[in-house]
Amino acid sequence: MIVVISMGGSILVPKLDSKRFKEYAEAIKEIAAQHRIFIVVGGGAIAREYIRIARDLGANEAFCDLIGIDLTRLNARLLISALSGDVYPTPPMDYKEAESAASSGKIVVMGGVSPGQTTDATAAILAEFVGANLLVNATSVDGVYTKDPRADSSAKKLDKITPKQLVNIVMNIEMKAGSGSVIDPLAAKIIERSKIPTIVLNGTNPKNIVNAVIKNEHVGTEIR
Repeated sequence: MIVVISMGGSILVPKLDSKRFKEYAEAIKEIAAQHRIFIVVGGGAIAREYIRIARDLGANEAFCDLIGIDLTRLNARLLISALSGDVYPTPPMDYKEAESAASSGKIVVMGGVSPGQTTDATAAILAEFVGANLLVNATSVDGVYTKDPRADSSAKKLDKITPKQLVNIVMNIEMKAGSGSVIDPLAAKIIERSKIPTIVLNGTNPKNIVNAVIKNEHVGTEIR
């Protein structure tokens, strides 16, 4: 099975900590022992801080996106370091390079690709490009809600939804560099058109990702 995992910076780098990278590396290796795997790493709070400073200095959103992409690639390099010899040695710069890197039989870890796209969108496009059987969005929220649960206490978690329902829920999200939404509109539209089975789950504990992929056990949201 081909699996693409969007690993949010909010779970991997809430702060820079080598222990976190080692824990996620072990989880990734466990999955890679059974499946062909691609990882797309987000920027997290560190990237958002760089973007905030760039805005204060007068940078436009496209330039801020490029700064965010640079930070995602730095995070990808740290995860590559933790994975050691089991991984392709550099983050691919685009989808074709990622597909080519996978032919080595190694784990592929990458960051962002293009301005205007979050790493969720990058992961969804990559999943479509490589013909993935499963897309996992590992974030700091335990699934898709009817509204933003951090802003509205009436929000309800959804266990199973269709891609069309996902699109309708996320279309009101503001698209800015460093957006911290659970999944962005472009990613949702790619999931809708590609029909790739997707799971959105809380990946704060790396074992949650392992159980979802290997055992199909999770308490997140299934999008089918």
